[in-house]
Amino acid sequence: MSNLFSLIGNTPLLDISDLSDNPAVQVFGKLEGQNPGGSVKDRAALSMVLGAWERGDLDGGKSIVEATSGNTGIAMAMICAKLRIPITLVLPENATKERVSTMRAYGAEVILTPAEKTIEYSREVAQEMHDSGDYFQLNQFANDDNWKAHYRTTGPEIWEQTDGQVTHFVSSMGTTGTITGTGRYLHEQNPDVKIVGVQPTDGSRIPGIRRWSPAFLPKIYDPTVVNQKIDVSQEEAITTMRRLAREAGVFAGMSSGGSTAAALRLAEQLDEGVVVCIICDRGDRYLSGGHY
Repeated sequence: MSNLFSLIGNTPLLDISDLSDNPAVQVFGKLEGQNPGGSVKDRAALSMVLGAWERGDLDGGKSIVEATSGNTGIAMAMICAKLRIPITLVLPENATKERVSTMRAYGAEVILTPAEKTIEYSREVAQEMHDSGDYFQLNQFANDDNWKAHYRTTGPEIWEQTDGQVTHFVSSMGTTGTITGTGRYLHEQNPDVKIVGVQPTDGSRIPGIRRWSPAFLPKIYDPTVVNQKIDVSQEEAITTMRRLAREAGVFAGMSSGGSTAAALRLAEQLDEGVVVCIICDRGDRYLSGGHY
């Protein structure tokens, strides 16, 4: 018998090489939508909430407050529901209704901020609430428990699932926790593994993939871990997201389309290799966006 938290992690690695035109390279997707909260963010959320709980940051009945674009908020709402911790989530008003409804289903309070001000303004609001003294902000962008979750779990899983044969790891860059923690672990096992970050092209809006302004660059980001960056357009992310569903039977979101697009583009450039990309969530929370 399993408890909720034991179901987080140990997600499957799926061979999606048939999406690539290069038969000499294997391409795998790590299916993070199999986590109970439906995304890779379950890992970091569990680590951050339990870390705050154990350190006494929530003593005195403080509520958690967090700025999020979606998946982290859903994961935190799920975990806080289990632990009976009140939580308020701050996110831009253009978040899909599925994401907002899911957060509220778990009992979270949701504050919507103007879409044109982006998540950077949501982060400012969350910080102000933290500074008031009534809330504790987990601050996924500066919380070491974020990347450590992936150092402890995602990296070791990929290493074991590929029998140590992984040559390239591809991850969308949002809070950068996934790429930082996983990259550090894989580099410790084999310094020759290439860690590849995915960013949006200028003007592209891809939920879960960011190009931060210097003032808002996540403090947990370690540029020495990332060997290469690939820019992906919104159109390419959507096209690849649809290919995942219609050709591989994998129903995922736009950031997963972005990371897979980068992995497939990378595979075209290699003579041989084993490429692993993060398919970070499920597609059901994006249906109202109309991209399918």
